[in-house]
Amino acid sequence: MIRKLDHKNPEEASKIREVFQESYAVEAKLLKAENNFPPLKRPLAGFIEADSAFHGHFENESLAGVIEIKSEDDSTHIQSLVVSPRFFRRGIGSQLLQFVIDKFDTPVFTVETGAANDPAIALYKRFDFQITRKWMTGVGIEKVAMKRI
Repeated sequence: MIRKLDHKNPEEASKIREVFQESYAVEAKLLKAENNFPPLKRPLAGFIEADSAFHGHFENESLAGVIEIKSEDDSTHIQSLVVSPRFFRRGIGSQLLQFVIDKFDTPVFTVETGAANDPAIALYKRFDFQITRKWMTGVGIEKVAMKRI
């Protein structure tokens, strides 16, 4: 089941952050950036004060995955898509992505991810996202921007 999350509520924000920490720890290893991966440094206040929307996928009563988005009239940007490693390989990322594509009827969807995050890139490509740009960040992580029109 997917539902909108109340990230302004500190208890719910804490659960969101927990899934982010678990998921991004795995991505940091993929990107060989365990010592300096900015998403792992996001404090609880960064979730509570965010002006984006969060939707969560639940398995029984457990928050298994979260998608964070910023949607405007002409585009929807996927800020983050994370799945707890306890729930990997169950199609949760695909379900969250399909949910956003169906719910936010914008002509353009965008996302950024690490260039070495092959599982994420493969997921976005299955949903017709194309790589539009590659660059090196200031912390030494190569990233890609992707777009779906």
